[in-house]
Amino acid sequence: MAGPPAEEVAATFDAAADDFDRVAPEVWNPAGQALAFQAGLRPGDTVLDVGSGTGSSALSAASAVGPTGLVHAIDLSDEMLERGRVKASERALLNIEFVCADATAWEPPSTVPDAGYDALLSSYAVFFLPDMDLAFARLCTLVRPGGTVAVTAWRDSALREYATIYFDALGPHLPQPLPDPTAVMPPAQRLDSPDKMRDWLTAADTVDVEVNELSNLIPATEEFCWNFIVGSGLRATLSGLEPDVVERVRSDFVGLITERGLHTVDATTLVGTAKVVGFA
Repeated sequence: MAGPPAEEVAATFDAAADDFDRVAPEVWNPAGQALAFQAGLRPGDTVLDVGSGTGSSALSAASAVGPTGLVHAIDLSDEMLERGRVKASERALLNIEFVCADATAWEPPSTVPDAGYDALLSSYAVFFLPDMDLAFARLCTLVRPGGTVAVTAWRDSALREYATIYFDALGPHLPQPLPDPTAVMPPAQRLDSPDKMRDWLTAADTVDVEVNELSNLIPATEEFCWNFIVGSGLRATLSGLEPDVVERVRSDFVGLITERGLHTVDATTLVGTAKVVGFA
């Protein structure tokens, strides 16, 4: 089950870096903190954070593992990572390295114990991998036996009304109709319920799977609703549109939000953790 090409993902999030950080307090930071907490990180742990963006989960992990621990935060977007580096510097976190790298080819440097990382974190990112199952299985081999893997993904009810309004506003401005969303199941939909996420983690040869729901209802202000479009993967839907067309999409979108009475954006998230079985 393939995700979008790596170059496309990198370009989208390079362009979205500033806007991505604008919604971090409401969206990315709560999920990153919940992920690091549920992973049970301890002082001295070594952690790999995949698809780290501007560092919401990686910075939480760095705080948890302390000065004797180490976090490698990797992402395809160096624009996003640079913002993470600034945040780490502001917080005097010297135990985190932000590296522009492809997760499908990442190899632990010599600073990681031979047995592997103590934990692998990935917040809203595994479904962007070019082949989610194979890529995640490979990443699990970088974690020591008994180590932890932890992921977040959107609940099936999350963003539903918000996204419907957005695509209704966007559709008339596109040169071609949007693809039928029922024609293929995006990788993210394979993780969008507790049972689905639990089954997916179990299929990756993990044990002691735990999936919890993080409720997050955000006021649907005009500012937040548009910032979340341009500061998330949804930004890719605007690719190729002229600035004046993008502005008309924005205007129609915020108009529909008022017309349809959207008061909150449902950003409910699933947080899943599991233990890695030993690899031969």
